[in-house]
Amino acid sequence: MSQVQIMSVIGSAVPAPLRALGLLACWYLVLDGEPISGPLTSLPDAQALSQQIGQGQLSA
Repeated sequence: MSQVQIMSVIGSAVPAPLRALGLLACWYLVLDGEPISGPLTSLPDAQALSQQIGQGQLSA
């Protein structure tokens, strides 16, 4: 069974628009090695979204 994981990126791996805002890190949700979310600006946001996905609470 696949599991949603949280991946963090730092430094030059952070998208340029976020770096321009002064962010030096961001987080993505990953499923089977593929990103399933855009960059998130905080770990708590990534954790909350991960829980929503895990509980099937997202709607299309």
